[in-house]
Amino acid sequence: DENDPVAMCYTSGTTGRPKGVVYSHRSTILHTLVGCLGDFWGLKGSDVVLAVTPMFHANCWGMPYAAVMMGAKLVFPGPHMHPDDLLDLMQLEPPTLSLGVPTIWMGLIQTFDAAQVADSPHHGRWKLPRGMRTLVGGSAVPESLIRAFDQHGIWILQGWGMTETSPLATVSYPTAELRGASMDERYRRAAMAGLPVPLVDLRVRGDAGADQPRDGHSVGEIQVRGPFITGSYHGVGSPEEKFTADHWLRTGDVATIDAMGFVKITDRTKDLIKSGGEWISSVDLENALMAHPAVAEAAVIAIADAKWGERPLACVVLKPGQSATPGDFGPHLLAHGFAKWQLPDRYEFIDAVPRTSTGKFWKMKLRERFAAANS
Repeated sequence: DENDPVAMCYTSGTTGRPKGVVYSHRSTILHTLVGCLGDFWGLKGSDVVLAVTPMFHANCWGMPYAAVMMGAKLVFPGPHMHPDDLLDLMQLEPPTLSLGVPTIWMGLIQTFDAAQVADSPHHGRWKLPRGMRTLVGGSAVPESLIRAFDQHGIWILQGWGMTETSPLATVSYPTAELRGASMDERYRRAAMAGLPVPLVDLRVRGDAGADQPRDGHSVGEIQVRGPFITGSYHGVGSPEEKFTADHWLRTGDVATIDAMGFVKITDRTKDLIKSGGEWISSVDLENALMAHPAVAEAAVIAIADAKWGERPLACVVLKPGQSATPGDFGPHLLAHGFAKWQLPDRYEFIDAVPRTSTGKFWKMKLRERFAAANS
């Protein structure tokens, strides 16, 4: 029976207890067919796919099914996820398509660029595969990362989805209208979650329960439905906090949608910072901080504040050999369009941002670490 279960993956559990999502034969085949369309993966039998995504992460985003269906070559790095290992693997098996979370590609491009210095012990060791398409998801992709890869002839396609959506729900691909746009506009759009893929219905609902206007400014929760969107959880059913009365999945992601239909993720509902009654996006702050030349990674969390309720705290990882002080970031963020009241009150320099098993920033660990220090 096409509705029989074929696989089950668990949600990452970054904000709560992991829940099992069951995929049927039918939902898996439909998701595979949609993913192979030209504007998305555009997979061909001649492709070499480097899948830097665990199988337990939404079935490696469904790529193994797609590669088998199209006859493409599928390359797995196994446990060798260090940037040096991935770059070595690219020399042995030059990929035409790759996929992974942003943190993987941040580390890879930083390692590659550092090796271009003449006195580097790795100088001349690696080449990047020009023309490769890279599907990136799991968390927001900084525009600075898209620009860095494009300088090497590699275009990043940002996808958005969840374990519950199989996971492909939107892709930020260059539409016909964008092909004649400026590169700045194309980069800006590429850093968005993109357009819903075929068979996925998507709406952005405000607090009052009405659809938000497509103005690119009004924020609300993303809700989705479709033939490969789950309607329940294994052993849990359809809890009211996760599904609406008319059977849409409540994703917990806050976003805007514009006149072209492009979705921009503002934050997770549990990661938004409410300061003095106004919302501050941790994602926007993180992306701007990671555009600073000294910053490798940044994660922003809310800390309690007696006057304002909550204020932003930025955890910053510096690039090797770089130095910075908290005072360096204020002018940088103001230049990126933030108001003074939106700037972090504190900056903490850390060795690494804690990650989940799927490579996402684990903000719960940062809250546990710095909430006590702030109390």
